[in-house]
Amino acid sequence: MALFGFFSKEKKESLDKGLEKTKDSFFSKLGRAVVGKSKVDEEVLDELEGVLISSDVGVETTVKIIQRIEERVARDRYLGTDELDRILREEIAALLSDNRTVDVGDDFNLPAGKKPYVIMVVGVNGVGKTTTIGKLAAQFHKRGKQVVLGAGDTFRAAAVDQLKLWGNRVGVPVIEHGMNTDPSAVAFDAVKKAVDMEADVVIIDTAGRLHTKVNLMNELTKIKRVMQKVIPDAPHEVLLVLDGSTGQNAFIQATEFTKATEVSALAITKLDGTAKGGVVIGISDQFRIPVKYIGVGEKIDDLQTFNKMEFVDSFFKK
Repeated sequence: MALFGFFSKEKKESLDKGLEKTKDSFFSKLGRAVVGKSKVDEEVLDELEGVLISSDVGVETTVKIIQRIEERVARDRYLGTDELDRILREEIAALLSDNRTVDVGDDFNLPAGKKPYVIMVVGVNGVGKTTTIGKLAAQFHKRGKQVVLGAGDTFRAAAVDQLKLWGNRVGVPVIEHGMNTDPSAVAFDAVKKAVDMEADVVIIDTAGRLHTKVNLMNELTKIKRVMQKVIPDAPHEVLLVLDGSTGQNAFIQATEFTKATEVSALAITKLDGTAKGGVVIGISDQFRIPVKYIGVGEKIDDLQTFNKMEFVDSFFKK
């Protein structure tokens, strides 16, 4: 049963389907861990720890979950392994509710009083950054918002061309200067265009190279500084896109980018093609940055706003 009524039936079905590989892998491992055991004891907890870590939940978050279950075992004296699914579900839901991030809701809303709302998108090549920008543009456009895109990943011709294709597909303008041009000049022109046409939102792509941390920081700082000549408090959001199928590598990328710039929101993509969806639980818990969007399929509507409770519900749904 869904935990919040505002979640549409279609969206819930898409989420359930997108997490199938993760769920099947997790419950297969969990089944092997408790086979022949009737009571949740130290041995079962050791096995469970291994299951969570191998499901890419992350060591730090796994330790928190195990500690919570240990406290319940101590309090309740006896917990059967047949209750483990329910207990895990409750404790993971509670853990995610305890952290300081909040769900963004079931819509692609934009904050009031910020027009145009400026989103700078960062992330390494291959994580689905440009596709995420295209799908975001489509979702905003579908809701009647005027959108401008800035092709600021000027080191890859493919990134510029792909964003232009998305612009044509969605029906929104794309500001581009071609390849090997100054990304900050693209960002400046995109923000200025958005102001001139009184657009609601402007989304700026950036280079996806983790060359060196200093170069990355300097480049992103320059883009911000140039945008601020047009809108003093831009960007309003720095969205880091991570590929969920890379598991622990997504944690490493999140660590590097949060050191290099002030990331304010996360998008985790490609969850439908992997058994590593547990990474969403760990990243949501550890980085204290809202996971704002998740990608659970190829279709435009398969980019969803992230709801922690619905995610846990789908993760444990049988």
